[in-house]
Amino acid sequence: MADDRLKSAYELAMERFQKKDAESGVVQKPVTDEQKAAIADLRSRYQAKIAELEIMHRGNMMAMADPLAREVAEDNYQRERERINAERETKIEAVRRGE
Repeated sequence: MADDRLKSAYELAMERFQKKDAESGVVQKPVTDEQKAAIADLRSRYQAKIAELEIMHRGNMMAMADPLAREVAEDNYQRERERINAERETKIEAVRRGE
């Protein structure tokens, strides 16, 4: 055995995942520099969208006095934020796949 040191739980789990992926035919390709740049650009754009959404939400919340309206606005804000995050992750995965 070339490496006699004990492995962490993380390392063991990663080895299991890699083995499972290899058995199921999943191929890991390294991300190219062009893909890294595209992913960074996507993250930056979506971070700006979330910041804009948060600024608008805070402004709206300051103007609202009705607790029910505030609750509805908060729910809408959370839903929109989740939608933006999901959209970002979908686009990042598309870039990683080379689409």
